[in-house]
Amino acid sequence: MDDVVVVGPLDLTARVDDALAVQALAFGLSEGEVAVRRHIVVRHMACRGARAYGATTPDGRLVGFVYGMPNDRAHWWSTVVQPYLVREGNDGWLDDSFVITELHVHPGHQARGIGTELITTITGTADEPRSILSAIDTESPARRLYRSLGYVDLARRVHFPSAPRPYAVMGAHLPLRRG
Repeated sequence: MDDVVVVGPLDLTARVDDALAVQALAFGLSEGEVAVRRHIVVRHMACRGARAYGATTPDGRLVGFVYGMPNDRAHWWSTVVQPYLVREGNDGWLDDSFVITELHVHPGHQARGIGTELITTITGTADEPRSILSAIDTESPARRLYRSLGYVDLARRVHFPSAPRPYAVMGAHLPLRRG
């Protein structure tokens, strides 16, 4: 796929189905998981400071997206990861952080710098001095990407309810490093 891809602001609520189709391919989600995530994404986009960016081809096809928001300790994600961060002495990272909620690139467009452009673009809009995210706790292209941008492990073996594999919580000071 040699399409030119442009990264720009994304109305994620309007394009939620396109985004979740990318996530389903990139992350291996079932139809049931996509249906649940649809409601979550729409709810997240109503949160204070939530924003999204997409990577689109000239014909308007969405091939990647990222969204996030200023972290709120009352949000579900924060309540799950907080005990793990406390255990590691990193609880303070939940304050004054911009959380990357989701970042996915279509498998046919991976390893082309799109994920890097998406995450550096969205974190470049953050007023917070740092960013946090969670990723499956295994050596993967995603974890290597995050490390290359300056993210470090804040807690590992984090278990989310109903997730079959443990996650790592990672954090980076902003602005992110660029290759």
